[in-house]
Amino acid sequence: MKKSADTPTDENFTTPYDRAWDILIPARASYLANVSPHYDEVLHEVAQRAEHTGSLGKTDIAALVVWKRLSAQTRWVTELMSLPDTKVREVTEQAVTKVRDTTLSPGEAARAGRAIISELPGFHTGDALASAVLTAAAPQRMAVYDRRVQHALDALSLPLTPTPGRYSRYLQLLDDLLHHGPAHADDWTARDIDTALYWTGGSGNPPHPAAP
Repeated sequence: MKKSADTPTDENFTTPYDRAWDILIPARASYLANVSPHYDEVLHEVAQRAEHTGSLGKTDIAALVVWKRLSAQTRWVTELMSLPDTKVREVTEQAVTKVRDTTLSPGEAARAGRAIISELPGFHTGDALASAVLTAAAPQRMAVYDRRVQHALDALSLPLTPTPGRYSRYLQLLDDLLHHGPAHADDWTARDIDTALYWTGGSGNPPHPAAP
């Protein structure tokens, strides 16, 4: 198993991960019981279009901004909307290809996709929106990151530092969790873990605006 710099060392690996699963499994159940099953329809629709076109355009990104409940009253939105959609799709097509590349580990694919998409306005720093775009591009491999996820990771003693490459390390961490999960979590994906983390990080509150 490939480990990131933030992955717990062998001597303390088992306990944090076992404890995390003890919390994540009921958190995921609570998320499913309390969040409307229609809430992710926008994400699913964008993912379906990305599957068909192999890229995401400005309309797709705008939909994900609403889905993540991010502010659109920022300079980067103006800069992004000022680009031709063909340019946006040119960049996102490259990112889509990378995150879907199964010859790469999830962490490696996340690193490559995140680096490519950073070319676009609004994606230079922060991982909230970038992670949503990459998750729409490869919903079975990628996962969403935001402030609530970070709060949960901190509470679970699963370190994820804010240094460059955070999204790649996040996906590697989730992949490590998946490889050390209990038998009844065998069908979980990285996206399932991120929703459990999201619920844990928000103490069971309804969705609210995410931070980069």
